[in-house]
Amino acid sequence: MNILFVCTGNTCRSCMAEAIFNSICDIDGVRAYSAGISIVPGSKTSKHSASLVMNNLSHDISERSAVQLTSDMIGNADLILTMTNYMRDLIASNFHEKSNNVFSLCEYAGVNGEISDPYGGSIDVYSKTYDQLKNIIGKVLIKIKEDKGIF
Repeated sequence: MNILFVCTGNTCRSCMAEAIFNSICDIDGVRAYSAGISIVPGSKTSKHSASLVMNNLSHDISERSAVQLTSDMIGNADLILTMTNYMRDLIASNFHEKSNNVFSLCEYAGVNGEISDPYGGSIDVYSKTYDQLKNIIGKVLIKIKEDKGIF
């Protein structure tokens, strides 16, 4: 199962979500990836995102480059989780065949709201986003296990 996390620039939210999910997922054959709907070519993971992932997960993402969302990535994804409802609607309206597989991250986890973009904020702002992602991704993993009948 391929899970695709999507945000705007793939330097903050979605790359942290990918790292968090892959670090806690204990289901064989389930792997997360991430991309942005509008990246800046050559951009790297934000310093604060990389620092939080390193400090919490001991995983270095500081040198990873932002990945532009492509139709192939959408086609290969079994589940697409976006950071906002707008992103969900944008993908679903342009890829009708995937509309049943596209959710906002909060929606899929049964949580109200959206994942706020910490871009340009302090480490405290990024830390709040990281904690929000970690909490919600834990719920996502439980839902996937329930859907697969794993417990």
